[in-house]
Amino acid sequence: MGRKDRRAARRAEDVHEIGSGEAELLRDPDREGGWVLCVGGVPQSYVNLADPTFLEFEYMRLLADVIDNLGLEREPLDAVHIGGAGCTLPRYVAATRPGSRQVVLEPDAALVALVRERLPVKDVPGLRIRVTDGRAGIAALPDGADDLVVLDAFADARVPAELVTAEFTADVARVLRPGGVYLMNIADGFRLMWARRVAATVRSLFPHALLLADPGVLRGRRFGNLVVAASRAPLPVPELARLAAGGLARARLVEGGDLTDFIAGGAPIRDGQDVAAPVPPPQIFGRS
Repeated sequence: MGRKDRRAARRAEDVHEIGSGEAELLRDPDREGGWVLCVGGVPQSYVNLADPTFLEFEYMRLLADVIDNLGLEREPLDAVHIGGAGCTLPRYVAATRPGSRQVVLEPDAALVALVRERLPVKDVPGLRIRVTDGRAGIAALPDGADDLVVLDAFADARVPAELVTAEFTADVARVLRPGGVYLMNIADGFRLMWARRVAATVRSLFPHALLLADPGVLRGRRFGNLVVAASRAPLPVPELARLAAGGLARARLVEGGDLTDFIAGGAPIRDGQDVAAPVPPPQIFGRS
């Protein structure tokens, strides 16, 4: 088989049609059990089937740092994940907090079927996947049902605007227990106007909030991920600041007055407003 034929065979094997376009599974040649799941050419998840505690993406490590510092003991959590992809974070929580009960809300049925077949979740204890969108899935949950809600949902490389509005965030707050935490992975770049408005939205509903991101992203020098954490109860700021400064994923933590300055008058996002998350520059993922 010639090189061109081998490329065609690999494409036929690794590229799959899903509801939102095409998904591609790429094996990590340097790490056993490692897979990258791309949707529309954009890396969505890195899954290590051999070691679910291994987190390749820096933003995922920041999300995990927050989760690791919820409570003094690694007690089980009741968690909801808005956005499924490869279920990287649910696998991590199941491994690090045994006994946790988790549900993933993912609207793309074909993507769910692909993950179940190629990146199996049937052996992840306490994990269920519901084929539904984030708003409908959260609306169906009872009041005060969960310790953790994680938003890590992207469509066409951007966070759907309907998942960051004040109305949706209020529904998330309804689902959380008094000490529960809302975690968000968003992305922004130059001037960070989207991130400022998302932070303003969260601050309008939760008394305690913080941002974690690479210093270059926070300065608006490059496009990248920002992690938002919010709660009705105080967050573990000293521990997270220490990890951000010296951890594998170097980041800066912004909270309190610094977060107020970061928001700088950004208005909360409301249902019905014509807003859209920024799209990453094509060169980030090698697209043209």
